[in-house]
Amino acid sequence: AGSAFQYLLVQKTGAQKNVGLIQLNRPQALNALCEGLMAELQQALEAMESDPQVGAIVLTGSEKAFAAGADIKEMQNKTFQECYNGAFLEGWGKISVIRKPIIAAVNGYALGGGCELAMMCDIIYAGEKAQFGQPEILLGTIPGAGGTQRLARAVGKSLAMEMVLTGDRISA
Repeated sequence: AGSAFQYLLVQKTGAQKNVGLIQLNRPQALNALCEGLMAELQQALEAMESDPQVGAIVLTGSEKAFAAGADIKEMQNKTFQECYNGAFLEGWGKISVIRKPIIAAVNGYALGGGCELAMMCDIIYAGEKAQFGQPEILLGTIPGAGGTQRLARAVGKSLAMEMVLTGDRISA
C-alpha cells in the first residue's frame, strides 16, 4: 500500500495486522505539510477507517520531525483571496472526525501545523526528544487550522498564550 503514496508510508502492522500505521515521509522538508501530503493523509485515513480489519491508527513522522509545520514555501506567495477562495486548509479539520482512534507518535519537532496535526489525533505519545510549538508569530501570523483552540484545551490558557505569543516550544 505504501507505494501508492508519494509523501506517506502506509501499512497494517501488529500481530493481527489490525493497526494502521501511517508515517509522514518528506524527510528533506522535515515532513512539512504540503497540500499533496495532506491530501494523501486524508485518503490514507479514510481507507483505514473503511477497513474493517483496522481497529486503530498510528500517525508518526521521523525521529527528527513528526512534522515541522505547514509548507511555508508553498504558502508564501498566496494572497488572502487565493487562500479564502481556494478553501485553503479546508481538509485539515476532516482528520479530527475519523471515528477510529488515531494515536500521534511524536518524536522531534511538532511545530505549527505539525503541532496542530498531533492535537487533532485522539492520543499523543511523545518521545523524549519531542518539541511542541506554535512559532507562527515569528513569521508575523497566528496558528491556523484550529491550533489556538486545541492548544488551549490541551495545555491550558496561560501556557497556550505564552506559546502562541512568543513562539516558545515545550518538551514532552
